[in-house]
Amino acid sequence: GKQHCRNNDQETNGKKLTSSLSDFSDPVYKEIAITNGYINRMSRDELRSKLAEFKLETRGVKDVLKKRLKNYYKKQKLMQKEPINGDSYYDYICVVDFEATCEEGNPPEFVHEIIEFPVVLVNTHTLEIEDTFQQYVKPEINPKLSAFCISLTGITQDIVDKADTFPQVLQKVIEWMRQRELGTKYSYSMLTDGSWDMSKFLNIQCRISRIKYPSFAKRWINIRKSYGNFYKVPRNQTKLTIMLEKLGMNYDGRPHSGLDDSKNIARIAIRMLQDGCELRVNERMHAGQLMTVSSSAPLEGAPAPQMPRFRN
Repeated sequence: GKQHCRNNDQETNGKKLTSSLSDFSDPVYKEIAITNGYINRMSRDELRSKLAEFKLETRGVKDVLKKRLKNYYKKQKLMQKEPINGDSYYDYICVVDFEATCEEGNPPEFVHEIIEFPVVLVNTHTLEIEDTFQQYVKPEINPKLSAFCISLTGITQDIVDKADTFPQVLQKVIEWMRQRELGTKYSYSMLTDGSWDMSKFLNIQCRISRIKYPSFAKRWINIRKSYGNFYKVPRNQTKLTIMLEKLGMNYDGRPHSGLDDSKNIARIAIRMLQDGCELRVNERMHAGQLMTVSSSAPLEGAPAPQMPRFRN
């Protein structure tokens, strides 16, 4: 009943096309197509009225409202046809948005170190933020924060001076995740706003701290890709504030606070799940390199978190 958020559109080889035509030969898909045609001709007010009738969210730009209504009808039609297996998706999504040391203009030789490690736990069954984690981190290479970094993030020198080192904080993150039985009793996936949190910040930080890259963070959902593909908008329309605005939401909290950013990203993820999007892993790290994960890959959760070994 949920639509996958494709991370590329180049999967339509001959074999795939033939199989999908036979899959969609059922009359229910003709009904869905006719309904989609009606929805495409509706005004924004008509869309909002119909969404309100079904007690669905009425905020958002017209294209978002159309997508929401189409997915609602599609889900209803397919549920009549066959029951949906509720065990085929992640139980939880862990939203992470690091804050790192920075300088104005970010000179290319500057080494970014993580100074805030937040995690926001989204329950995909209740569609609510169930819990949060936040710890500040003491940087090693550039222990003194720039005035620009303090102004941008709101993280003061006093805060990082008192904080634990990155390996100590990572150990606390892992204990927190274990207590919530992620990867053991419950399936889960990591989610970020873009590629940089994992492929750049975490990757660099692990080298600085002389530890291996943690296995639980090797695959994740890049919500920018998912949002762009699901709502059919260009990549330059997937910045955090723009995504919120298009969904009819305002930013809550302080921009560039890692925890507040993570909570707002979680709100977008929840709205996308409500709109019928099945957020799937679409990026991964392999041999230190960022790679794309095909949307046709099997849905699998992240492993139970373990503290990575220290490098020699």
